[in-house]
Amino acid sequence: MSFFKRLFGKDKEEKKDLDAGLEQSKKGVLSRIAKVFTGKRKINEDLLEDLEEALMMSDVGVDTTEKIIERLKKRAVWEAYLDMSELITMLREEVAHLIVGENIEVALTDHKPFSIDEVEKSSEGPTVILVVGVNGVGKTTSIGKLAHRYKSEGKKVILGAADTFRAAAVDQLILWGERVGVPVISQGMGADPAAVAYDTLESAKAQGADVVIIDTAGRLHNKVGLMNELTKIKKVMDRIVTGAPHEVWLVIDGSTGQNALVQAQQFSQATSLTGLVVTKLDGTAKGGAVIAVCDQVKVPVRYIGVGEKMHNLQDFNPLEFIDSLLPESLS
Repeated sequence: MSFFKRLFGKDKEEKKDLDAGLEQSKKGVLSRIAKVFTGKRKINEDLLEDLEEALMMSDVGVDTTEKIIERLKKRAVWEAYLDMSELITMLREEVAHLIVGENIEVALTDHKPFSIDEVEKSSEGPTVILVVGVNGVGKTTSIGKLAHRYKSEGKKVILGAADTFRAAAVDQLILWGERVGVPVISQGMGADPAAVAYDTLESAKAQGADVVIIDTAGRLHNKVGLMNELTKIKKVMDRIVTGAPHEVWLVIDGSTGQNALVQAQQFSQATSLTGLVVTKLDGTAKGGAVIAVCDQVKVPVRYIGVGEKMHNLQDFNPLEFIDSLLPESLS
């Protein structure tokens, strides 16, 4: 698959970080696929059942795995022999189809990393990002890294500490603000999250900020009050900046495998998500869950976390992700 070699968008150092961050996931996927093979094998029901099991064990998920197997059935020459490298090539193609659509070449040519400058908004104030997610997924850390990214691009960034149900969450965001060098608007534990969002946007407009990122409480994805709370925050923000929030991003922990998919599905039902941030992909063998999330939730992945450093929160490039997870060379 020569088009996978035409990597774009990342410098060599970032691609190296991506490869390293997905190393455990790659080993897990390839080792399971390797067990399917003993030399060459016929394409038949036994082979596809073994492959199906290998993909599900790699956290690709039942529904997404079934789609991959069905696509392979349609294109395979039945009873022909193939080796592992040929199967990897087929898998790379089919995974790419699920993530970016049928015309991979067009997706490759047209793909651009997400740009905060291209978000549709009114001219009256900053671009507002509302960040949601359960506790422990790396939500506040991701906000800090996003603030660093946008500040490095020359933008004036303000953070809002609207996760007021945990004092630690407010304190953590303040520490990130100090570390990155951006102001944090907070009212302390127990404050009304909507009031914090209101004050943050008022301050952002007064200071001429370019980007506002609002942290919200890490409620469990099945809590009934989640939708009402987010709706209230959105209504308050829209009074200050028309159309705010302009982006609503869910942070999920990639190391939790299928649980990350469940959270993405539940949150997408509770609120209108515009993007996902997948964290903690380094040090886990469950990177296959990203494929399931892309396929099942139909919300674009904006960034992925493949390490602790600031720059390890990277733009999600689906083709480069596949190339790192399922490399053409198996060595």
